[in-house]
Amino acid sequence: MSLKGKSAVITGSNSGIGLGVAEYLASQGCNVALNSFTDNAEDHDLAEKIGKEHGVKAVYIKADMSKGEECRALVETAKEKLGSVDILVNNAGIQHVAAIDEFPPEKWDAIIAINLSSSFHTTAAALPIMREAGWGRVVNIASAHGLTASPFKSAYVAAKHGVVGLTKVTALETAKEPITCNAICPGYVLTPLVEAQIPDTMKKYGMEKDEVIEKVILERQPSKEFATTAQLGGCVAFLCSDSAEQITGTTLSVDGGWTAL
Repeated sequence: MSLKGKSAVITGSNSGIGLGVAEYLASQGCNVALNSFTDNAEDHDLAEKIGKEHGVKAVYIKADMSKGEECRALVETAKEKLGSVDILVNNAGIQHVAAIDEFPPEKWDAIIAINLSSSFHTTAAALPIMREAGWGRVVNIASAHGLTASPFKSAYVAAKHGVVGLTKVTALETAKEPITCNAICPGYVLTPLVEAQIPDTMKKYGMEKDEVIEKVILERQPSKEFATTAQLGGCVAFLCSDSAEQITGTTLSVDGGWTAL
C-alpha cells in the first residue's frame, strides 16, 4: 500500500529525527504536519520547502508538547489543515543528565511531560479520527533507553520505558481494528545536535574524530556506526505499510546491536 494521500503528524519535527521522518514520509507521497514549540518564519518555510519538493501538502503547527491541551489541539488542527490524521509519529523529546538525588524536580517534570505524557494526549486525540477513517498507524519514537538503562538519565529512561508500555496498551486496545501501534527504539542517531557535540568531545578526550566517535560516543553501540534519520524514516514507513499490518504492540530496535548485549 502506498502512503500517497495519507496524512501524518510528527511531533518535534523541525529538526533531527522528527524532520528526517517527516521528509521520508513526504517522499512517499504522505502529507505532513511538522511541529515544535517555536513559531518562526523558518519553521513555516521548512514545511513549504518539503511540500514543494515532494508534491504533498505540508504545514507547520506550533504546539508546546509539555501541555496536554496543546498536544490534543495539535492533532485537531492537523486534521483541519490536512483533512485527516492517518499516521501519528510521537517523536518530541528533551534530555537532562544528573544523579537522582541531584536531579532538578522541574527537569523531571518537563521530561516526563514532553517525552511521555505528550504521547498519551496526542494518541487520545488521534484514535477517534483514525477509527472514523477506518485506518490508522501510531508510531512512537522511544529509545534503546526504553529497553535498557544508563546512569544519570532517570527521567529519560523512565519516560522511554513508559512510552514502550503505552505502545503495548494502545496496541491491545486497537487490536481488533485496522489500527496499529509500535515503538521504534533508536540507539545513537546522527543528528545536527550530535554532530555539533563531536568537536568539544574531541577536545575533552584529546582524540581524533573517528576515535572519539567509536570509543566515546558509540561506546555502547556494537556496530560503531550511527543510525541515520532517513533510516528511521524508512522504519516508520514500513510500520505504516501493508507488510506490517500484523505488527502491533512491539518495539523495533535500530541501535546497532546495543540491546543485544
